[in-house]
Amino acid sequence: MHEVLRSSSLVLDNLFYKHLGQKHCICVEVVVKQLDRQISFWQKPKEYSVSNNSRRSLNMEEFNEVIFEFKKSIRRAILNRPGQLNSLTFEMISQMLKQLGVFEEDPTVKLVILKGKGRAFCAGGDVKGVINFVTNGHWSFGASFFRRQLTLDYKIATFKKPVVSILNGFVMGGGAGLSMLSTFRIVTEKTIFAMPEASIGVFPDCGASYFFSRIPGYFGEYLGLTGTRLTGIEMLHCGLATHFVLSKDLTSLEDSLDSLGASESMEILTMHKEGKWVMDAIKSIKSSSPTSLKIFLRLIREARRTNNLKQCLANDFRAICHILRRTNNDFFEGGRAMLIEKGRKPQWMPSKLELVSKEMVDKYFCDIENEEDWAPLQLPSKSALPHFPDLYSRL
Repeated sequence: MHEVLRSSSLVLDNLFYKHLGQKHCICVEVVVKQLDRQISFWQKPKEYSVSNNSRRSLNMEEFNEVIFEFKKSIRRAILNRPGQLNSLTFEMISQMLKQLGVFEEDPTVKLVILKGKGRAFCAGGDVKGVINFVTNGHWSFGASFFRRQLTLDYKIATFKKPVVSILNGFVMGGGAGLSMLSTFRIVTEKTIFAMPEASIGVFPDCGASYFFSRIPGYFGEYLGLTGTRLTGIEMLHCGLATHFVLSKDLTSLEDSLDSLGASESMEILTMHKEGKWVMDAIKSIKSSSPTSLKIFLRLIREARRTNNLKQCLANDFRAICHILRRTNNDFFEGGRAMLIEKGRKPQWMPSKLELVSKEMVDKYFCDIENEEDWAPLQLPSKSALPHFPDLYSRL
């Protein structure tokens, strides 16, 4: 456990806390001007007539779990499962992949906005649904789900045009994968971010090893190992967010983005409340799956070494497939205890960090053998990633 705790304790030296408590003044005009500069090299759209097929593809009734809207040169994808905190289903992921492909090739589209209905942007994937399928003998469905989800994350990261994620509420798990790989990540005073997957027997995936490894110091390890929640202003300080606005001003911001023009400036002041984070970190680590913690620590260190998003997502997929095939049972134990039965303390196997050997962890980084339907995640090589590598350089 010393290795894991050492990574968390080093956060004390991170400049993140040096900045907390300072006041910030972020205005809508600044956000819009930055977006305007980002898209300035695209040709101004000509008159464009949307075909009947395109209109059908954007029909709200057809895609009720993801609402697609278009206004002028802006496209919106609105996650619409507020009762489930917009958790992602296989169908939602498929719809977004399809429509983002349309938006990327449409010469009149300048920018895409991702947002969620209700009190969440997205609280992750439909874990309970995946567990039910795999428990009933359909592990390949779980593999297909994560293959498609990671492909969507890569699509957003390599998108040819700016993608703006508006994070006005919960952002967790798969929702973090969608938003942290977008060009602009706008947070509010209602934003709550976390990657607590280790607490249900899995690990922070969806590219978390990539974007956490790009946070200065060891703060990324701390977030992934403890599942600690961050507020919007904390995300801004460590670079996970690019802009902060008050939730009451989001409508004004979106109106400005629609026109990419000037808007009324708004001053935002916010303060950070410090807590006993060290004890909370130790408590979180002790309650999480020891195997998941060591898998994630290996993933983030590999990510820092390779600095390659495509490889990070491939590593995520390989490891999650081993979990789905029950290389160990922690994911199903944690999912049942925390999400289905609710309130029961998971019984992890092995139960202690020191019982998880290097050889055990190595298995999750090997290809799946003796499985005809399995293949490594193959993503196209792209030179895009226009908003990398300087995303997380605020500290």
